[in-house]
Amino acid sequence: MKDIVTNILEESIRVKEQFVKENIELIIKGADRIAKTLASGHKLMLFGNGGSAADAQHIAAEFVNRFQIERPPLAAIALTTDTSIITSIGNDYHFDEIFAKQIRALGKKDDMAVGISTSGNSKNVIRAVEAAKDMGIFTMGFGGRGGKLAECADMVFSVKSDVTARIQESHITLGHILCDLVDRILFPGI
Repeated sequence: MKDIVTNILEESIRVKEQFVKENIELIIKGADRIAKTLASGHKLMLFGNGGSAADAQHIAAEFVNRFQIERPPLAAIALTTDTSIITSIGNDYHFDEIFAKQIRALGKKDDMAVGISTSGNSKNVIRAVEAAKDMGIFTMGFGGRGGKLAECADMVFSVKSDVTARIQESHITLGHILCDLVDRILFPGI
């Protein structure tokens, strides 16, 4: 059991370290883009399924409440949290539309949509990204090795792993890095 624990830890560190090193410039660009979106009075809309839904909620909470510094709240919403909306869309239309309909209802030009999918192929995430792009909303994707998300999002963060847990661990690390950088960009004196 000790070897299993150590191997999991070592693999997690290796995947995250490789991801950050390969994407450091893109991460900085992503933070700049998020900061510009928020500074201009626009919002982030985050979404995904399962663990990625939890990541969307977690990252939105870091922006709305605070990350590490005391600062004003920033506009972010997880489209994964309203069960009445999600279940009514899923029931009346199709589960593939649960995020796209919310994007069309809540999104405005110059907002940002952040789709999270470990496979990169979640139909409801892809449809939401496509809906956002049709509305002039910048799209960011957190994915695994590729998939359709890597083909359709404006800015894509791909984690080179085939293990869902390692991809998710890298996604939340990325989310925390982006929160930290955005805070430093928007609130340098705090």
